[in-house]
Amino acid sequence: MTFEHQGLLFGHDNRFHEVARERLRSARTAGAHTFLVLSPHRASVLIDELPPDERARVRVLAHEELYDAPGRTLAALHRMALTHSSSRVTVIAEPPRTAGSTMELREWHRLESVLATALAPTRMTLLCAYDERGLSPAARKAVVATHPTLIGTSGSRPNPGYLGTSAFGTRPAAPDPLPVHGPVHRLEIGHSLPLLRRDLNMLCTAVGLSAHHRDSLTVAVNELSANVLEHGAGKGSVSLWRTDGRWVCDVFDEGGELSDPLTGYRPVNTLRPRGYGLWIARQSCDFLEICGDRTETLIRLHFLDPTPASTRTDTDQVSR
Repeated sequence: MTFEHQGLLFGHDNRFHEVARERLRSARTAGAHTFLVLSPHRASVLIDELPPDERARVRVLAHEELYDAPGRTLAALHRMALTHSSSRVTVIAEPPRTAGSTMELREWHRLESVLATALAPTRMTLLCAYDERGLSPAARKAVVATHPTLIGTSGSRPNPGYLGTSAFGTRPAAPDPLPVHGPVHRLEIGHSLPLLRRDLNMLCTAVGLSAHHRDSLTVAVNELSANVLEHGAGKGSVSLWRTDGRWVCDVFDEGGELSDPLTGYRPVNTLRPRGYGLWIARQSCDFLEICGDRTETLIRLHFLDPTPASTRTDTDQVSR
């Protein structure tokens, strides 16, 4: 049995615990390793009901340990499956549903839409639980569109509303506009990636990025710039700027061949080298958007950094 991606929409906590208890019993019978990624209260209720000897096979993760960033979430799920490849893995989780911007929620839904493809060979069951009491109609629609199996009152059933990768597979022409605080710093993508990395490191240090963000940004931009040179137009630019609560880095390719906004989520195929650089870039940043048309491509990288605006000297705003 390979990957199973299931959705549970519940309106009462009793319903959630009923389904979760049944899932824990099934996992115990199958000898599966189980992970709970739930609110502290819901996780503690389930754990407290287990006999001490059974708790050893259930690991409770803080929400941010799995749902840190979409690209890193997918990598973490892969690691779970590989680490426990001798048995099945069961994950009961509450994915992000309301926090953050419209873009962030869209990217989380985009990840959900590709999981059945990206994790297809793994021996894993992922039950995604959503409390309908805090779910908008649009978010509920997205849940239905991205889960091939839904848990109803009579058990699991194939979901006729499942759209898979097509649910969020259309590339937007441009990213959502964001206010720009301070200057926009721009570097050209030339033929020397070592020179670009050096200049980018110097720029990140000069504008005050942390060492962690500097290193992550340099890795991501290096991979994307290599794509520009090897698979794109061969020329482009990198722009770095500050907006509310984050640094933003735009990698612009003067060619428009990268048309799939899910690139970097799908399994890496060595015959399609373009996907590998995006796979690395998605894990290096917090959010990644792929935009453009037939003539150009813009990849926007988001690095969350809640430095208060009062600590910055220039807060002139425009939209970008």
